[in-house]
Amino acid sequence: MLHLVRHASAGDRRAWQGDDSARPLDPMGHAQAEAIAAALAAAPIGRILSSSSVRCVQTIEPLAVKLGLEIEISAELAEGADGWRTEALVDRLCAEAGDSVLCSHGDVIPEVLWRLAYRGVDVNPTRCKKASIWELHAVDGAISHGIYRSPRSLGAHAEELR
Repeated sequence: MLHLVRHASAGDRRAWQGDDSARPLDPMGHAQAEAIAAALAAAPIGRILSSSSVRCVQTIEPLAVKLGLEIEISAELAEGADGWRTEALVDRLCAEAGDSVLCSHGDVIPEVLWRLAYRGVDVNPTRCKKASIWELHAVDGAISHGIYRSPRSLGAHAEELR
């Protein structure tokens, strides 16, 4: 299975001064990252991959620490990444044993989902809230279907964190 994670809350992009890739999680985002780690800690995860953006790395750091795994930085998960390259990464990971976690952005994840939907995979490309997880189930090396886990289902939505 692939766990496709959208980074957690990182404040307002327009209010951030400096390189957007350096924008960190805000307090709500840190709580969301902990909820993601708790939700995925029991899965048989063998690899954790992320965009190099600080907000993505911080989103999956608690999980990496819990599992004792290194975070692999992947250009295919960076904001604005080429959809073909990201799709190829997903396909490669489907062929590997064990689960993988991929943390990315609000433009990359829907692109992957649209490509999967085009192939006939049962996913809804319009669902991709911050701190959400798409569980992409693989059968015989290909994605068979996806299950969306909203931040609310993880106990990581804004109303609970205020």
